[in-house]
Amino acid sequence: MEQLKPSAANNSPLTPLGFLERAATIYSDTPSIIYNDTVFTWSQTHNRCLQLASSITSLGIRRGNVVSAIAPNIPAMYELQFAVPFTGAILNNINTRLDARTISTILRHSESKLVFVDCAARDLVLEALLLFPSNLQRPLLILIKDETFEEVTSSTVDSNFISTYEDLTVKGDPLFKWVPPKTEWDPMLLNYTSGTTSSPKGVVHSHRGTFIVTVDSLIDWAVPKQPILLWTLPIFHANGWSFPWGIAAVGGTNICVRKFDAETVFTLIKKHHVTHMCGAPVVLNMLTNSPDNKPLQHKVHILTAGAPPPAAVLYRTESLGFEVSHGYGLTETGGLVVSCSWKNKWNRLPATERARLKSRQGVRTIGMTNVDVVDPNGDSVKRDGATLGEVVMRGGCVMLGYLKDPEGTASCLRNGWFYTGDVGVMHEDGYLEIKDRSKDVIISGGENLSSVEVESVLYGHPAVNEAAVVARADEFWGETPCAFVSLKNGLKEKEIPKEKEIVEYCRKNLPHYMVPKTVVLIDELPKTSTGKIQKFVLRDMAKKMGPLKKSRL
Repeated sequence: MEQLKPSAANNSPLTPLGFLERAATIYSDTPSIIYNDTVFTWSQTHNRCLQLASSITSLGIRRGNVVSAIAPNIPAMYELQFAVPFTGAILNNINTRLDARTISTILRHSESKLVFVDCAARDLVLEALLLFPSNLQRPLLILIKDETFEEVTSSTVDSNFISTYEDLTVKGDPLFKWVPPKTEWDPMLLNYTSGTTSSPKGVVHSHRGTFIVTVDSLIDWAVPKQPILLWTLPIFHANGWSFPWGIAAVGGTNICVRKFDAETVFTLIKKHHVTHMCGAPVVLNMLTNSPDNKPLQHKVHILTAGAPPPAAVLYRTESLGFEVSHGYGLTETGGLVVSCSWKNKWNRLPATERARLKSRQGVRTIGMTNVDVVDPNGDSVKRDGATLGEVVMRGGCVMLGYLKDPEGTASCLRNGWFYTGDVGVMHEDGYLEIKDRSKDVIISGGENLSSVEVESVLYGHPAVNEAAVVARADEFWGETPCAFVSLKNGLKEKEIPKEKEIVEYCRKNLPHYMVPKTVVLIDELPKTSTGKIQKFVLRDMAKKMGPLKKSRL
């Protein structure tokens, strides 16, 4: 057959940004965003995002620049997921739970030109900028005000900020022509890993990859038209697993919430007839352990990932009327790419067995080409549910690579595979189950944290000789850091710290979610003959302690 070639008619770059214009056409008068007493329609959201993009461009932001956002799940944060890439710029969402030092590192490494700052994060970001070298240009700042959070007494903004978010939005052009990508491989997002190493890595995602994972997630979760999504998953967490664009694609309603607890969640579910939610297993645990929990009046679909959920938590969650779907993904995949796809025949099994099966991570989603578990030689391990190997994958939503880190990119993107660093088994039926994590990553409340980073702070304590940090099971957070510490010899009695004093020291030098909840003083850390600390011994010790009960950070 004659060799036909692509043309402009059939080769336009894939991007999820066009979903918003489509939503404004089909669902123009239906609610797009609800936040307390604020309600926007899809037509209004489309216009606001174009206006904001117009104003961002007027500030000199151009294609390829990085624009950062640090805010909770409020309307502005949702709008920024479209408005920033509408300018051709690269969107960088920053975790609101980070400390000033880490935020400063991210802003400098990304060379961010503009930062949208929620009022609650104002002092944190200003502190981060103070850590910039004097010869380094600081990014421009836009303040996101929120009358529901703080009393706004003046329409003016202090000298650290060039404008407020709303002022910038309303003065923009609603007829602005947004900047499409030149190719679908153009970068669209820059997400930093949650401290899986001592320094977070900047993960770059393309328009193509983001389009694929968005459509993939909608199909895999079987999201219908016009769902009502309660934003219990931070949008800064891998861009809300792609659902900011996904909900636009299906004309749904985004129920925004600045800060939530179990009472708030149950109230909003009832008030808005919520149909869908996302969150780490800690969210499931919070709901099931709350005194406010009651059987739901209607079914709510909840998608969980971030750490293997205990079967008991799944069982309790579904007993309330939630229908739990379980998946697996990484910052490097932009969302969930493995799903515990449910088989109808499993419905006939006892509830405890159903929960056990659902706690497995599952099989590749349709957007992924392949997912496997391999040995050090790169060969597939036995499908026996027992043989450990590293989880690898390939597919269209795998990242382009790590920003300014060719060695890190080459180490995980090799031989045609993305090597995740996670350790798992493959069951006989082809379902993946994560068993452990390399590099001693601890997942607390769905956020990855580095034991190396916690250890580096512990070593700064004047009385600490050696320190090693492993995960300890936590009934609320899933996992929390457990620190084993040996003290220096020759300390005077008044110089010997108590466990609580070491915790307080960490609290002053780390984000709260990274602070060890358990500190064990030990005479000497177990080591190999070459002097390396045997963390597997410490993990066994932490396991024997049992899970922490009702832990809070």
